[in-house]
Amino acid sequence: PGEPGQIRRVAASGWLGSALEYYDFFIYATAAALIFPALFFPSEDPATAIVAALATYGVGYLARPLGAVVLGHIGDTHGRREVLLLCLWVMGLATFAVGLLPTHGQVGLLAPVLLVLLRLIQGFAVAGELSGASAMILEHAPVQRRGYFTSFTLQGVQAGQVLAAAVFLPLAYAMPAEAFARGGWRLPFLLSLLVV
Repeated sequence: PGEPGQIRRVAASGWLGSALEYYDFFIYATAAALIFPALFFPSEDPATAIVAALATYGVGYLARPLGAVVLGHIGDTHGRREVLLLCLWVMGLATFAVGLLPTHGQVGLLAPVLLVLLRLIQGFAVAGELSGASAMILEHAPVQRRGYFTSFTLQGVQAGQVLAAAVFLPLAYAMPAEAFARGGWRLPFLLSLLVV
């Protein structure tokens, strides 16, 4: 276990890392519900488009077991800090790339394929961050307070979810629908470059 000041810094960095990673992860969910059906999965049946968009959100969860195993092993052998930084870079760049994607109307089926690929990358990265941050905090926490300090990673997840909604939803509400569909939806994704 580390010194009291050290564990507070480790817990705070675990909280912040989780919040930033999950901001990226959850803005995708918001976009999948609000805008992706029309832009990436146009269909005569709006329900089909929504199901397809939300299915791509679920794809991120498929990559998580692999990300946890691979990145967890690398963290065990090469250090957690390096893996956590790698996860932030990978997640931030993948999210930024979503903001740059062409839509179905521009490139056809290539657009949803690229969207799914980026979502898989996000899922891989987020799994490494959550497991790595939890392990790092646990390793530094005093034995009698491990549960308390390790809970900071999950608190960061919830903060990221709130932050994603706090950025995306007011933007969608404030912008005219046409401007939001044309490019306003990209702004929360492009903000991920600041996270990186």
